[in-house]
Amino acid sequence: MIPEIKIFPATKFIGKNLSFTYANYRAFELWSGFMPSKKEIQNVVGNELYNIQINPENFDFSPNTLFVKWAAAAVSTFDFVPEGMEILEIQEGLYAVFNYKGDQSNAPAFFKSIYTDWLPSSEFELDTRPQFEILGEKYKKEDSDSEEEIWIPIKKRF
Repeated sequence: MIPEIKIFPATKFIGKNLSFTYANYRAFELWSGFMPSKKEIQNVVGNELYNIQINPENFDFSPNTLFVKWAAAAVSTFDFVPEGMEILEIQEGLYAVFNYKGDQSNAPAFFKSIYTDWLPSSEFELDTRPQFEILGEKYKKEDSDSEEEIWIPIKKRF
């Protein structure tokens, strides 16, 4: 598990969001509400979709800790925001980028290994910017051949 270390540029997003926990994971509800109306988003940049997670300060990854999840598309401007959608901007920053292959059944173990194995043994620590997955051309929902990029916000340890 060796990530690429990349700088993600400041990016604007339009989408929908919900607050929930890992114990009450409502991602299907979020994406089901977003997908029928994503065609209303104007000024879209690229074909990728973004699964963005905003964790509270000192997030402990426990099953009952609340966080905010976004289903979103990158846009060039916020000139038009469809009804029922909101805006989000992620500031430029350093990220560890992991390629995940497979269906979602192994995703929790993959994330756990990032946070409990890779991160503690790296020269980095978790930063407070949002983490996200980029769902591009190779993303195939529940298919074992699916691929996505996982972007984890990091900063150098001092």
